[in-house]
Amino acid sequence: MTSERPARAPDPRIERTHELVKREALAELAARGYGAFTIESVAKRSGVAKSTIYRHWPGKLALVADALETLNVQPPGDAALVPASPLDRVDRLLRHLSAAFADPAITGCTPALIEAAEHDEHVRAFHHAYAATRRQALVQAIADGVADGSFPARVDPGTAAVALAGAIVYSRVMTDAPYRPDDVPTLIETVLG
Repeated sequence: MTSERPARAPDPRIERTHELVKREALAELAARGYGAFTIESVAKRSGVAKSTIYRHWPGKLALVADALETLNVQPPGDAALVPASPLDRVDRLLRHLSAAFADPAITGCTPALIEAAEHDEHVRAFHHAYAATRRQALVQAIADGVADGSFPARVDPGTAAVALAGAIVYSRVMTDAPYRPDDVPTLIETVLG
C-alpha cells in the first residue's frame, strides 16, 4: 500500500523570494550584460543568499530562462485556447509584445541575450527556442486568418510575423521610443491589410 501525501500549498515567502530573485536577475542582466552577470551579483542585488539561489537554479542561464519564461508570460495565440478571431489574437499578441518592450528590464535583456548568443551555444539555443516558441503563436494566428479569409491569401504568415514583431522590437531597441500598444492596429493594417 502506498501512502499519498497531499500536495503542500506553496509557501508565499518562497514564492515572493523566487519572484524577487527573478526580477533582480533580469535587472542585472539588463544592467551588466550576460558576460558580467553572475549568481553572486544577483544575490547581492536581491539580498538573497547565493546558496539559496543555487538551490533553485543551477546556473545563470537557468535563472535567466526561468525569469523570462515566468515574468513575461505571452498570451495564448491558439484558437483552441482563446476563442477569438485571428485578428483579435494577432492584436493581443502584438499589444503584449509592445507592452513587454516598454519594460526596461525586458528591453535591456534583449541586447544582452543577442550578444551572449553570439558567443555561447547554450544561450543561443535557449534564445532561439524562446523566440521561436513565442513567434509560432503569432505565425499560427496569422495563418488562421489567411485560412479563414480575414487576411489576404498573398500573406505569408512567417514573413508577416517577422514584419509585425520586428517593427515593435526595432522601434524599442534601435530608436528612442517604444512602439505604443495603441498603434498596433495601424501596424496590423499596414502589414496584413
